Amino acid sequence: MKELLKEAVCRAIDGSRGLLFEAAREIAAAPELGFKEIRTSRYMQEKLEALGLSCRTGLARTGLRAAAKGRSSRRSVAVIGELDAVVSPAHPDADETTGAAHACGHHVQLANLLGAAIGLVQSGAMAQLDGDAVFFAVPAEEYVEIEYRRRLREEGKIGFLSGKQELIRLGAFDDVDMAMMVHSHSATPERRLFLNGGSMGFLAKEIRFEGREAHAGGAPHEGINALNAAMAALMCIHANRETFRDEDGIRVHPILTKGGDLVNVVPADVRMETYVRAKNMEALRGACGTVDRSIFGAAYAIGAKAFIDNLPGQLPLRQDAALTALFRENARAFFREEEIRTGVDLVGSTDMGDLTQLIPCIHPTIGGFAGNAHSKEFRVADWETAVILPAKMMAMTIVDLLWDGAAGAERICAGFTPSMTKAEYCALLEGEFAPSSPRDHE
Repeated sequence: MKELLKEAVCRAIDGSRGLLFEAAREIAAAPELGFKEIRTSRYMQEKLEALGLSCRTGLARTGLRAAAKGRSSRRSVAVIGELDAVVSPAHPDADETTGAAHACGHHVQLANLLGAAIGLVQSGAMAQLDGDAVFFAVPAEEYVEIEYRRRLREEGKIGFLSGKQELIRLGAFDDVDMAMMVHSHSATPERRLFLNGGSMGFLAKEIRFEGREAHAGGAPHEGINALNAAMAALMCIHANRETFRDEDGIRVHPILTKGGDLVNVVPADVRMETYVRAKNMEALRGACGTVDRSIFGAAYAIGAKAFIDNLPGQLPLRQDAALTALFRENARAFFREEEIRTGVDLVGSTDMGDLTQLIPCIHPTIGGFAGNAHSKEFRVADWETAVILPAKMMAMTIVDLLWDGAAGAERICAGFTPSMTKAEYCALLEGEFAPSSPRDHE
């Protein structure tokens, strides 16, 4: 009976393939950056309401969610799609004014979400399931336009800088038991599926070295050279690289953004920026401490002062093994075993990592996309693989989870231990990983 229900869900998705392709193309034609996705959000609202679903809108400014109710509401499972584009001005579909383009595949994610909703609603499947399916279009996954987001924060319009982070803070996921989404796997035009990969968590640091001006030729002894402090900090960071374990994937890549004011003045105001990346929270905390010691120690050695402003990045992905196994079983209907790969990490970061710390989640990536992510060459190469298959696999997995008293969802929730509570998560972003007042070594 359950397998017949899955077949009905897939037939409903197949019957809407033209609508789903059109949705992806229309969203790609009107790209918007994070916390500004007004048209995209309105478009998704119209499509979901056309299925008879009621939408909650304005979540974290532009996010929206709709729930398809089951015959009982024992558990809730969210399908996530991301509303925002990235800055890629050379992309053929880029907005001429903002440079925004869907060069990462979020337009396809939204079509995946819509397809899963169509399959579960139009097939009548929800009447046989003991839980709710939540269709959640979320804003601001791409970590761009940070100054704009900091202004929003200062004005009290957001609390955290990424969309899922802000939605967690606002409680929009409090009634969601588990979540899934499928992301593009760039430069992979062929049919491939990648499961249980990780991603890098990161924290951004803006550093200012404060010295004392003096005439560089006439009286350098009267100055304190902030550039020397910055150079010493770079060397101290480099000297610590051998202490980073290979398995933690730590990356620190600082740049100098200001080296001084004039060549004949001892530099007194020098700026540096860096990300600190790692595959797990313990390593990320440790690496941040090492970088801070290097900066403050170097400044002390020169007699300068150092100030560090931390900007919250995104946490590492922690995909749920049991939910991944269930998704994999459904994927076998569409992929040969050799087309499914496990443990291939993302090259970047995602705020889905934040959500995975709190509830069971999966974030598979899928082929069907040509060109590198965020480049002008990025495009859909195989529409069936990119658009239709993720919708089917997620909808089928929801059937498994919510069938027979939501037994599958109950099992996965029982086996999951969050790495932190929501309160601890918010304290983390508001504390050591938050925009902070500059700190000096004293």
